[in-house]
Amino acid sequence: MADDPGALGDGFAALAQFFINDGTLGDTLLKVAQLACQVTDADMAGITMLVDGKVETGVFTDPEAPQIDTAQYETGEGPCLDAFHHQRVNRIDVTSEDTRWPDFAQTCVAHGVQSTLSIPIVARGEGFGALNLYSRIPSAFDNNSVNRTEAFARHAAIVLANTQIYLDAVQLNENLNQALKSRSTIDYAIGLVMAAGGRSPNEAFQVLVRASQRENRKLRDVAEELVIQATQRKNVGPV
Repeated sequence: MADDPGALGDGFAALAQFFINDGTLGDTLLKVAQLACQVTDADMAGITMLVDGKVETGVFTDPEAPQIDTAQYETGEGPCLDAFHHQRVNRIDVTSEDTRWPDFAQTCVAHGVQSTLSIPIVARGEGFGALNLYSRIPSAFDNNSVNRTEAFARHAAIVLANTQIYLDAVQLNENLNQALKSRSTIDYAIGLVMAAGGRSPNEAFQVLVRASQRENRKLRDVAEELVIQATQRKNVGPV
């Protein structure tokens, strides 16, 4: 597949279509790794990225990938970390002969990986992560493979950025809806307090605030409970 000129274009199309249909960031990242293997004929792939503030292999196509990466995370040195932090392409043609990152190279050899390729993923002008490809044959990634993978990574970065923008918009919309719902509930609760005691809107609001502080609960939760109680009394009606 790596020698097929259409493979890269097919990878682009598959990735874009996947985003349209699915859209979750984690699944999209995994699809990037899977398609990268198809584009280059790598045996496995992983993406080095920040996970809860810590650099890890966030997604991978084979459980051996994060095991191999552990060596560089423990030492703080390796081609994937370098690609991530400095946006540099790193290729190891023969892991048993590489002297730049000896701990990482030895781990690769122990897992039967003979060549690697690490490509930075830059989204919205910032390093999003690094795409790491592993092969069980030496010199698996020639200059053509590097160029193809770089092109794929640039396209993947656009898809990932768009995915994040989409998810941010969805979250913002959910937050706004929740805020509007909370505001509506609080306003309704204020009206109930006003009706019950002849208080002004500000006085009724302060009643809710004091209840929130006294019970150590969020204001919207206090308001929601008051609304539910009023609704239940209304539904029961006179006996």
